[in-house]
Amino acid sequence: MIVSLVNENKSMTVQMLMKALDASESTIRRDLGELSSQGRLEKVYGGAMAKNVVFSGRDVLVNERKALNSVEKTAIARYAASLIGDDDFVYLDAGTTTEAMIPFITAKGAVFVTNGCTHARRLSECGFLTYVLGGEMKASTDAIVGEDAVISLFRYHFTKGFWGTNGISRTSGFSTPDLREALVKQMSMNRTQEKYVLGDASKFSNISCVTFADFSDATVITSALPGEMSSYRACGNVVEVGSDGVHVVKE
Repeated sequence: MIVSLVNENKSMTVQMLMKALDASESTIRRDLGELSSQGRLEKVYGGAMAKNVVFSGRDVLVNERKALNSVEKTAIARYAASLIGDDDFVYLDAGTTTEAMIPFITAKGAVFVTNGCTHARRLSECGFLTYVLGGEMKASTDAIVGEDAVISLFRYHFTKGFWGTNGISRTSGFSTPDLREALVKQMSMNRTQEKYVLGDASKFSNISCVTFADFSDATVITSALPGEMSSYRACGNVVEVGSDGVHVVKE
């Protein structure tokens, strides 16, 4: 049962396993040690990880990421864009899925702040009032990062925000490889009322170096999840989007 739970959720804490199995802490820790020695899971501090979890320690170049899961990204982006209203003051995080939202945004009265250089240009070309954060330019992700970007966020209070992520996990939250980028994501989330993280189903198998928010901190907009991720489907903050970008997949 422990192996099944860890494989389904990609990672589990000792406390989560104690609750799920109605077992004592000493029993869970002893069993995790035995299962780890058998090579059936990876024992980590405070819990265990599935053997097939992908750890990402570096960013993929933005041009390479645009070609990955493009159909799913477009559907997610279409749905996310439909959530923006004319009166919204929106934070749009750098990323290929958030960039894909721009052609679908119809709320012409919305105002945008972004740390994505391409995002700022495209939003402006579409006629939106757009502000871009100041700071260090990170070429690999086309993002503005660093201390200046974090400081500039203190002046803003967003009604809605949309973020990309490298990893999605109930135990490790939303994560990204770069500390500088994680700090910008974290601060912008702290300044936002309604938070949405966009990520296709493949992101649920990844954990990156730096967590920028807990799993429960935002609504996750994703593509249809495969059967082995059915536990995420039951989470109240996970929205699955069909290929039309409008239909929300239900059980």
